[in-house]
Amino acid sequence: MAVHTLENDRLAITIDDHGAELSRIFDKKNNRDVLWEADPKFWKRHAPILFPNVGRHYEANYRYKGVTYPSQAHGFARDTDFTLFSETETSVTHRITSTPETKKGYPFDFVLTVTQTLKGNEIQVEWDVENTGDDVMYFTIGGHPAFKVPALPGTKYSDYKLLFHTEKDPVYFLIDQKYGTILADQSRVLPLENGSAQLTDHMFDNDALVFDHQIDWAGIGYPDGTPYVSLSCPGFTSFGIWAAKGAPFVCLEPWLGRADNYGFTGDLSEKPDINRLEAHKTFHAQYTITIH
Repeated sequence: MAVHTLENDRLAITIDDHGAELSRIFDKKNNRDVLWEADPKFWKRHAPILFPNVGRHYEANYRYKGVTYPSQAHGFARDTDFTLFSETETSVTHRITSTPETKKGYPFDFVLTVTQTLKGNEIQVEWDVENTGDDVMYFTIGGHPAFKVPALPGTKYSDYKLLFHTEKDPVYFLIDQKYGTILADQSRVLPLENGSAQLTDHMFDNDALVFDHQIDWAGIGYPDGTPYVSLSCPGFTSFGIWAAKGAPFVCLEPWLGRADNYGFTGDLSEKPDINRLEAHKTFHAQYTITIH
């Protein structure tokens, strides 16, 4: 599959046809790669697109109209070869459509279009989900970009900070280790000091920190607290922050919908924060990565 490059005076980025995945962000100003290089020793991906489900369904299946369907973590889009739809000097657009194979596990007709645009020191990621069927469609969708930490020579992972634009200490949930679902009855608070929380070597020992209805901007800060990279996602319902154990990266994950709550066995249409799309309508969302 092909890789497409966009470049300006500040950044050079590459986007892969496989998964329509952003696979490199090179910061020309600071002469360094910002996006995680997908070393399989820790995690083999850069910035996968999560669709038609973010995270996992309880017991790896879900129910819709009385039928039980198998599911895989984060859906199938990230492992699908997309078709290049259009390419300009500043943007690349990819597309996939439903097939008889996808309908075995996801019984909806759809077109997913992903457009990634380079603007100065920003990468804008847009999703358009079109319901091409005659019934209401249900889905969740999310981003999962991973950024290299540490970024500066002579610094270590725990020198860096998580940054937030919130006046209150955010509340988060952990993930059940057996089923990969959300322990929604066990909330915790992330204490902030001047809008930031220090990264620690063991912050993600129990998997991701999952925030609901609180975060529309988050970043990673240098040791002095100034932003290194940030992600803006107004209107998104959930946000995940994660790193593999011992790995030199942090994922900032904007989600519209998320993994099931632990024990959820209701119909897909009853899932909290599920996206409901009427027949022959299109859902649009976007988020922006900024390299500071």
